[in-house]
Amino acid sequence: MTLDRRLTPATDRVALECLAGVLERPAYTPGHAARLTVPLADLMTAPEGRRDRQVNFGADVTVIETRGDWCFVQAALDGYCGWLPAASLGRDLPPITHRVTAPATHVYPAPDMKQRELASLSIGARLSVTGAEGRFARLATGGFVPAQHVGDGPATDPVPVAESLLGTPYLWGGNGRWGIDCSGLVQAALTACGIPCPGDSDLQRDAFPAADDIRRGDLLFWPGHVALAMSPDRMIHATAFAMAVIAEPIAGALARIDAGGDGPFLGIRRPPLAQPAALA
Repeated sequence: MTLDRRLTPATDRVALECLAGVLERPAYTPGHAARLTVPLADLMTAPEGRRDRQVNFGADVTVIETRGDWCFVQAALDGYCGWLPAASLGRDLPPITHRVTAPATHVYPAPDMKQRELASLSIGARLSVTGAEGRFARLATGGFVPAQHVGDGPATDPVPVAESLLGTPYLWGGNGRWGIDCSGLVQAALTACGIPCPGDSDLQRDAFPAADDIRRGDLLFWPGHVALAMSPDRMIHATAFAMAVIAEPIAGALARIDAGGDGPFLGIRRPPLAQPAALA
């Protein structure tokens, strides 16, 4: 059996107990829960290795192995596995109540926008809000964020979520406002609506059923690339062509991608409609 490295919770030394009898390793572990305590962290193929994806503040993970200053983890959001700095993780897991719904926001030491910010958080960051002070939400982890930048329920349409990130720089493996790639944009838009979505474009193509016509909210695929349909004739995507998130006519993009030799077009996939979901 060939297992996808990205989704297999195992190193060369340790695997999660669920893989006993499936994957031979010297040791097995139940793992332990942890949460990302920094604004954004690269999920690496190896300690000091290449970035596969990124995880946002408040992301829950299962720690499978600790090796020096690094931990091998599996992300709860999409099952993606990789290495994170141990210093970026904490064991304090207060209930998640809200998410950052703005493209980005700041954490302040007091409910005062004139204070120097403590950190900047990206769309999708998971928060434990314990109360309100004026126009700010108080965080269990410390600090305050503008209340208008957070929400306690899912969005209803992935397209406006993606549109809020127009102009964001392209970053391979990026999942944040300061850099995002094509599959990161799609994942941010769908998960904001409570729709589970894998992290990479090939996994996304496998996750949703095919469609024959293009509707708003559909996903359009090429080898190694994905875009979100805004309508039957326009799409939004994070593209290395512009090194940014852009919106453009679908027909023009199809012609340009085909002419550049980056095709063929692989078709349309249709995620389910936005579904009410508790913040997980």
